[in-house]
Amino acid sequence: MTKVKKFITCDGNQAAAHIAYMFSEVAAIYPITPSSPMAEYRDEWAAQGRKNLFGETVSVQEMQSEGGAAGALHGSLQAGALTTTFTASQGLLLMIPNMYKIAGELLPSVFHVSARSLAGSSLCIFGDHMDVMACRQTGFAMLCEGSVQEVMDLSAVAHLATIKSRVPFMNFFDGFRTSHEIQKIEMIEQEEIAPLVDWEGVQAFRNRALSPTSPVTRGTAENPETFFTHKESVNPYYEAVPDIVAEYMREISAITGRNYAPFTYYGAEDADRVIIVMGSATEAAKEAIDYMMARGEKVGLVTVHLYRPFSLKYLAAVMPKSAKRIAVLDSTKEPGSNGEPLYLDIVEAFASCEELKAINPTIVGGRFGLGSNDTTPAMIMAVYENLALPTPKNHFTLGITDDVTYTSLPKKEEIAVVDGMFEAKFYGLGADGTVGANKNSIKIIGENTDKHCQAYFSYDSKKSGGFTCSHLRFGDKPIRSTYLVNTPNFVACHVQAYLRMYDVIKGLQKGGTFLLNTVWDGEELAKHLPNNVKRYFAENDITV
Repeated sequence: MTKVKKFITCDGNQAAAHIAYMFSEVAAIYPITPSSPMAEYRDEWAAQGRKNLFGETVSVQEMQSEGGAAGALHGSLQAGALTTTFTASQGLLLMIPNMYKIAGELLPSVFHVSARSLAGSSLCIFGDHMDVMACRQTGFAMLCEGSVQEVMDLSAVAHLATIKSRVPFMNFFDGFRTSHEIQKIEMIEQEEIAPLVDWEGVQAFRNRALSPTSPVTRGTAENPETFFTHKESVNPYYEAVPDIVAEYMREISAITGRNYAPFTYYGAEDADRVIIVMGSATEAAKEAIDYMMARGEKVGLVTVHLYRPFSLKYLAAVMPKSAKRIAVLDSTKEPGSNGEPLYLDIVEAFASCEELKAINPTIVGGRFGLGSNDTTPAMIMAVYENLALPTPKNHFTLGITDDVTYTSLPKKEEIAVVDGMFEAKFYGLGADGTVGANKNSIKIIGENTDKHCQAYFSYDSKKSGGFTCSHLRFGDKPIRSTYLVNTPNFVACHVQAYLRMYDVIKGLQKGGTFLLNTVWDGEELAKHLPNNVKRYFAENDITV
């Protein structure tokens, strides 16, 4: 019998929480932006009596710090309860001491992380990969998703693989861009996942629990010869992880009809220029590739899903043999390093794997998306143009203008690369109801029509009373535009003062519509509207 697809309109946090609830007996939590909604959903569902895969209601324990949450999680795992947590940024860093222990003791667990910037010279609540990259040495496997649908599909892989492999997993996706982006996606149900669980692995985990009836000694101190040997003894567990993950990805692919692997390829079969990246930028890159391939360019994308353990076998399986130039994009910065983490991993892979070594491409690296800095198809095209140069720029930056050390690639004009999609922007004031109304609108459209929809909300750090802009998209095909609306068909401005403070009409398409919520009328409106705005309306046939 053909499965009837069930669609829900939700954000990445809800998608991750939905899957995590199935596999958890205990959730040890402490809220931090932008991961807090995952724990809130967990708490709400537990209060409603929702059952997990084991027929139980999840026990949700809120601690007084992230360190406390990690300690409680560690203790709960030692007691034989499958336990998860949700965190980001400095909160994740406070868990690092426990993460070393959890990995060293081979305790199956999943940390769901909405990846976020780390405070350096200043605090930034927005997203990049600084926090997860600061944890890659802990021994956790690392699985990454680039869209809300991928979070729904692949979060289960992290839970299934940790039970089978005993290696703990960090399941991460981009803070705000994926965690708070609302999309209409296909839902995976509990009865589809249950047959995939390694129930013998679950029982073996329970049998290892600390118990007065079967006493063991744990957490001892070791001398040099024992410690080193013991450290190396875990190698077989990590060597097994890529194949376990790949097998569960095949199972999920069979359920969903969407193709997953530790590394996936998108683009021309004979691509000579290839970008390697992970996270939400992969979706914008696919739009750029479709646009460029339609114009005869040979370009491609390798998406990294399983970042740790890093598998040369699965990378070589998807890398086009025709690749002459490769750009590796990292959404993090390590001051003083010889390149960012993913770039260095890829350079090493091409130096040590015979199959990759035979391709012999030029490899350059670049940084993008720090602090949720927008990454658009135009920027991705700039990377491909850089790769086409006789000597491509290395260690470049994307999406900013660096007039100090001149690392940036030239900015290109934003263009609408997807046909048949309606885009809208709503400018408002934090807590004025604009964001809430748009969330309701997108859910009504998503749940009551056949349209695909997407909503993303950009704020300044003040939130209440600060600047807000809602970015909405609707269309007949799935929406992959993981960036702000730059070429809207409709713009609504709910704060008349913004006309002189911000470029609210920027990118408004010819024949588009502009809605102004204002106390001005008639002659007053004509008097107060800035001249450049009036000119734009006239030249572009804008309905006001």
